[in-house]
Amino acid sequence: MSSADKNLSVFTTNDLPEIGNKKFALVVAEWNSEITGKLFQGAYDTLIKYGALPENIEKGTVPGSFELTLASHWYAQRDDIDAVIALGVVIKGETKHDEYINNAVAQGITNVSIQNNKPVIFGVLTPNSMEQAIARAGGAHGNKGDEAAMTAIKMVGLKDKILVK
Repeated sequence: MSSADKNLSVFTTNDLPEIGNKKFALVVAEWNSEITGKLFQGAYDTLIKYGALPENIEKGTVPGSFELTLASHWYAQRDDIDAVIALGVVIKGETKHDEYINNAVAQGITNVSIQNNKPVIFGVLTPNSMEQAIARAGGAHGNKGDEAAMTAIKMVGLKDKILVK
């Protein structure tokens, strides 16, 4: 089945960790805010649904997706933050700007996660059109914000399981 035919935001919720004592930072790009706002809401709602406390969710905004890496690094450096979720969208245009931005952000987020030894989640849409972005931000294909939050939940649980023994 192709992605055009299904909701992509399907995930298992078996054996989720307790996250009431975990603190999450959501870093959200302002560019394409009609999309990133929905990604944020999906991530926030998912964190709350699975046990995060509202006071343990912090939001930081950046101008665009390129700036997600540095702001994520700042949050990841904080001892009180357990996971960072970077949310943005880069829509393909007439030039190759999207390829440069997407590659830089993906590599940057990976580096931030490794450097800070904590989950930093890539919740950046890389669609070919606004229609594809809408479909992945609460539309027919689910909400990538939900997926990013679930990934953060699972990763903080795995980290505790592996490193806190």
